[in-house]
Amino acid sequence: MDQVTPAPFSTVDFRQRVAAQADAHAGDDYGDHRFNPGHPRLKHGKPLRDAAVLIPVVDHGADATMLLTKRAEKLRSHSGQVAFPGGTIDPTDPSPEAAALRETFEEIGLERDHVEIIGRMPDYVSGSGYRIAPVLAVVRPGFSLTLNADEVDAAFEVPLRFLMDPANHARDSRMWDDLEWFFYDMPYGGQRIWGVTAGIIRTLYERLYA
Repeated sequence: MDQVTPAPFSTVDFRQRVAAQADAHAGDDYGDHRFNPGHPRLKHGKPLRDAAVLIPVVDHGADATMLLTKRAEKLRSHSGQVAFPGGTIDPTDPSPEAAALRETFEEIGLERDHVEIIGRMPDYVSGSGYRIAPVLAVVRPGFSLTLNADEVDAAFEVPLRFLMDPANHARDSRMWDDLEWFFYDMPYGGQRIWGVTAGIIRTLYERLYA
C-alpha cells in the first residue's frame, strides 16, 4: 500500500521532520553570533542564564500555525516585542520542557492537556546573555487563552507555511554602540517578528525545512 505523503505544512509533516532532524552535537552552536560573528556585544562577562521557550505548532489540518505572543509594553526588557511563550528556568523546574510548559501557562493560560511535547532544538544563545532551550510542541486546537496582562499584550497565530518560507526572512540591522547588529525580520499581519524570536524561527527552518 502506498504511503500517503502528509501535507507539507501540517503537524503530521512537522512531527516527521522533528523526528528526523539530525542529533545536536556540542559543536552545533546556534544563536545570534551566527549572524554577527566576532561582535563585541557577544563577549559575555557573566555566565549565560538558562531559559526555555515553547514553540507551539497548532494543528489546523493541512495548514498548521505557530502561536506567538507580544510582550507587554510595560515590561522593562524586550517590551512590546513578539516572543515565544517562555522564560528563565527556575531551580525548581525539573527540565527545560517543564519550564517552558510552566511559563506558557503563566503567560497565556494554555492548558497542558492541549500541549504535546515532541522534541527539542539545540540551545540558542542570545546576544542578551541567555542560553535558550527551544521546546517543540504540537497543540490541539479548541483551547482558550487567558493572557497575563503583566507580561503579555496579545497572542496570535502565524501560518507555518509563511514562517518556513525563506522568502519571508528579511535581513535587517540596527546600530549598537556604533556597531552594526544583524538580525532577521519577518513582519506578518501588523506584527513585527524579529530579533531572537526570528533567529529561532530561522534556525528551525534551517534544521527542518531547508
